[in-house]
Amino acid sequence: MRFLSVNADCFLIELASLEETLALYNKLHTMQLNGIKDLVPAAKTILVFFNEIETTFKTLVASIQTVKIGSGVERNVQELIIPICYTGEDLAQVAELQGLSIADVILKHRQSVWNVAFIGFAPGFAYMSSPDRPFTDIPRLAVPRKKIPSGSLGLAGQYSGIYPKDSPGGWQLIGTTAEKMWDLERKNPALLLPGMTVHFEDVTHQPTTVSVAQQVTRTVEPKQSMPLFTVTAPSLQMLIQDEGRFNQTKIGVGVAGAMDVSAMHSANRIVGNPTPTPVIEVLNGGLKAKMHQSAVIAVTGAISNIHVKFSDGQKTDFESYQAIALDEGDEFQIQAPTAGLRNYLAIRGGIDVQPVLNSASFDSLAILGPEPLKMGDTVYQGQVEVSNISVTEVAKLNLPKIGDVVELDIVMGPRTDWFEAESIERLCQQAWLVTNESNRVGLRLSGEQPLKRKITHELESEGTCIGALQIPPSGQPVLFMNDHPLTGGYPVIAAVAKHHWDLVAQIPAGCQIKFKKMTEFTDFENE
Repeated sequence: MRFLSVNADCFLIELASLEETLALYNKLHTMQLNGIKDLVPAAKTILVFFNEIETTFKTLVASIQTVKIGSGVERNVQELIIPICYTGEDLAQVAELQGLSIADVILKHRQSVWNVAFIGFAPGFAYMSSPDRPFTDIPRLAVPRKKIPSGSLGLAGQYSGIYPKDSPGGWQLIGTTAEKMWDLERKNPALLLPGMTVHFEDVTHQPTTVSVAQQVTRTVEPKQSMPLFTVTAPSLQMLIQDEGRFNQTKIGVGVAGAMDVSAMHSANRIVGNPTPTPVIEVLNGGLKAKMHQSAVIAVTGAISNIHVKFSDGQKTDFESYQAIALDEGDEFQIQAPTAGLRNYLAIRGGIDVQPVLNSASFDSLAILGPEPLKMGDTVYQGQVEVSNISVTEVAKLNLPKIGDVVELDIVMGPRTDWFEAESIERLCQQAWLVTNESNRVGLRLSGEQPLKRKITHELESEGTCIGALQIPPSGQPVLFMNDHPLTGGYPVIAAVAKHHWDLVAQIPAGCQIKFKKMTEFTDFENE
């Protein structure tokens, strides 16, 4: 085992094989070591998240080093049969790459036993491996497709995978299934879970009834709460967010949540809500709304004025980070920020919202949670108990403006040693422009001199954390944020330290980032 640094509250365990990885993953689940919060298994790694108050990196490493992995992997007793129509558009190409006929590829695939190893890439996307090893490594497409239909069966490396929804992807497609891999209407939304055994049934030549996909009609219960306000002018993005979605990695779902958590907490404290109460995250100001009843609101995060037009015609501007009392008929608008990027709007008593997988957050990558607000939408009053109103909340000093240089602390690892020494130095020496291609998934950065790898072979998928600096073939970093995929296939050279995540949320495009090395790359092996 190798133990590689990732961030202050997580590290990566690297093993020799998928079998060892799954065996250790099962052992760690059974042992329940003090302080471990979550485990993200992948091809040959386990990303370990821990509570920094309860334990330390060194303590956990010392405990894990004593674990005897063994060779046996306890599997889930559940077996599934998935019908496949083997008509994928890459079937002939796969056959040619393997030196087989199309019929032999189908035969080998369906006769093999497939085990769900881990979930990654997207909610419900299961990486299935076979102890039969029916194929040599199958390369991904040189140019990924922009859209692969849900239900498509693909091959990559030694894995089979079925796309749970329409999405981009680079796997070689060999078939399709009508089975739903992801369905929030089910008790367990993911059909496939780690440890399950899967058998594929060839239904290519069986008669099928072609029918138009039915729209699922959901019964929408009428709101029991009172309408609070209606959006009359939109922001670029208006998302309901809370602290995030925890302990859902087993089904491929990340945390999401408010990007500037401290600003979200401040907004709730100002109006007297418990700090985890859902708020509205507003990108670059603009949200305008008309009140249907009296309420107290607060706007935090980016520095913005809140323009209020009272029902009697009077107008005034309020600064952010204060309670604002409004009555029926009043209108308010969050002005474009003078510093920072994201505002957080809290309402005393909260908002009435239906949680999805124990969170009210919208995940823009997984498309999970309450839908983004749009013009004409009405927000309803929540029933949160109010207490402990804070009058001491203040805005952060020196939030970034377009053109500013922002310094961020980084922790080196887990794949620092994949890069040339000059590139490791260049990461912190040169400034990186935050491009317009940045969002809640990640900030795309651009530097004059790209980073170069010394290890060039493909990296098998492994878990990533918020703040990870993933380096694609272009050599230009992508700084992962709250809605990033659980696993990634490009090496991560370093990660932004946790204490600067809120700051990253407030960096507009057009700023430059300078990285400052806070912790060196840690790499040691179990001897």
